This record gives sequence, C-alpha cells and structure tokens, in this order.
Amino acid sequence: MAIGIIVSFVYIFLIIAVATILNKRDIISNEGSRKFIHILLSNWWFIAMHYFKTPVSASIVPAIFVLINYLSYKNNIFKAMERVEEEETLGTVYYAISLLILSLITFSEKLSSWIGAAGILVMGYGDGFAAIIGSKYGKHPLKFGSTKKSVEGSLAMFVFSFICLFAIIFYTNSLHSLGYVILISVVATIVELFSPKGTDNLTVPLMVSFIYYLLVF
Repeated sequence: MAIGIIVSFVYIFLIIAVATILNKRDIISNEGSRKFIHILLSNWWFIAMHYFKTPVSASIVPAIFVLINYLSYKNNIFKAMERVEEEETLGTVYYAISLLILSLITFSEKLSSWIGAAGILVMGYGDGFAAIIGSKYGKHPLKFGSTKKSVEGSLAMFVFSFICLFAIIFYTNSLHSLGYVILISVVATIVELFSPKGTDNLTVPLMVSFIYYLLVF
C-alpha cells in the first residue's frame, strides 16, 4: 500500500509540474493546463487498481486530495489547475470527492473497480475533451440557465465517453454490452450538459458508474 501511495503522489505532482511548466512557457493556456491535469489525472485509477486491493487503501490518496484541492482553491496554490478568467468553482474538489466515493464503493469484494473506472475515465477524457473542443471549435452554443455549452463540445463528450467505455468492455470481455455503452455515453453527455459550475465532476462519474453497474456489471 505504501508503494502505491508514493507512486500516486509522484504521478499526480508530476502531472501538475508538467502542466505548470507548459503554462509558464506559454505552450498551453491556463485553461489548457487545467484540462491537461483533468484528463491525465483520471489515469490515476489504473495506479489504484494495480496497487490497492481494499476500499480503505484505495481511498487514502483521494481523501488527502480533497483537502489539498480545497486549500489550492482557496489560496491558489496550484495555479495550473485553478480557473483565473472564468467564475471560480469547486470543480477540482468535486473531482477528488468523486475519486473518494468511487474508491470506497467499487474497491470491494462484491463489486469491481472497473465500475469506478467507467465513471472516472468518462469524467477525465469525456468531459476534458468536451471542454477543449467546445472552447476551440464550438460554433453552435447550447445554453441552459447559467450553463454554457456547445453542440461541438457535447459531441466530443459523447465520442470520448464511448471510446473509454468501449475500451473497458473490450478489455473485460463484455462486448455484448455495446448497446448499453452507447446508452451510457448518451446519458453522460446529457448529465454533463446540465451540470453547472464544475458539478459535472460529481454528477458524471457517479451517474456513469451507477448505470454501468446496473446495465453491464
């Protein structure tokens, strides 16, 4: 367990360090550095699956980062992952809370960590690339209350959600669930569309994992 925690911290802080360097050298924008971290951090789940075998051990790192991310949000400690131009949200804290909840629930004898992987990877890659593509190529806006999205971003959300979920069912020999993967990708896209102010980092992974559990597991 100790090795897993060390590897986790090295991986996470390496991502933040690289994003910070790329941002300071103007290779990527602040929003780009945020999404760089957002996407790659979801891969931590594979580290957890390799090193941690119980809910308690798997939840230690996310629990620590709930606190770290909140402190960073309040004090702008890790500038590469905090918003500077748009309205500030607790998105990074919600991200860590999702990791914590799914670690506690899915790393158990009765369930499977692949259930958590479905939600976390869809959040990381689906939501991450939706924001990138939507901000760069979004020409057809979708506005619901205070939530501003685009058709292009939502399409990216669906495509990358499908890719992540298809990879999981392929690896776990569950290709008979392909129709469900399409359905879950549609649901993930809708949930992301209607989740304001960073709450999609909670709603998307929890909803995806729940539906994956009901339909595929």
